Amino acid sequence: MTANECARPERIDTIGSAYRTVSIVATAEECVALAARFGLRAVEELSAALRVWRDATGIVADGRVRARVVQACVVTDESVATAVDEPIAVRFVAAEALASAADEIELAADALDTISYNGPTIDLGEAVAETMALALDPFPRSPAAAAALAAAGVVSEESVGPFGALAALRDKMGG
Repeated sequence: MTANECARPERIDTIGSAYRTVSIVATAEECVALAARFGLRAVEELSAALRVWRDATGIVADGRVRARVVQACVVTDESVATAVDEPIAVRFVAAEALASAADEIELAADALDTISYNGPTIDLGEAVAETMALALDPFPRSPAAAAALAAAGVVSEESVGPFGALAALRDKMGG
């Protein structure tokens, strides 16, 4: 396993039942490495404010992840600036405990994302990086995207409704 570009290991023996706060701010070098990992033009800023504590089922971390990134528009390839302000709530569970309970896990409606760990530390930086990546629009569009699509003859779903494309196809085929 390779090291996370923004690793922030926390020793599990220092985490108790009372929560403590942890702040994460990615360095410029970490931002460059994260941009490369996630296929972004840039990660200009990544930070998180977390609360971390231990409960009966593992170690819980919650808080907010904030980032400023630059993505490529899927239509025009122009740069699209994106802000992320996303809640994070994860539970770290020892890999052996997770494996032994795999058949017995029952997810509640408010279940947290579960991350397994091995050894004496958890990596809060990896959880923050993944939260940022999952919060991004997988198909970012620049303001010029709609005009570029229209110029290429692509009709938007908004202008024809969900069945408009099918009706146009039927009419085109003489049906």
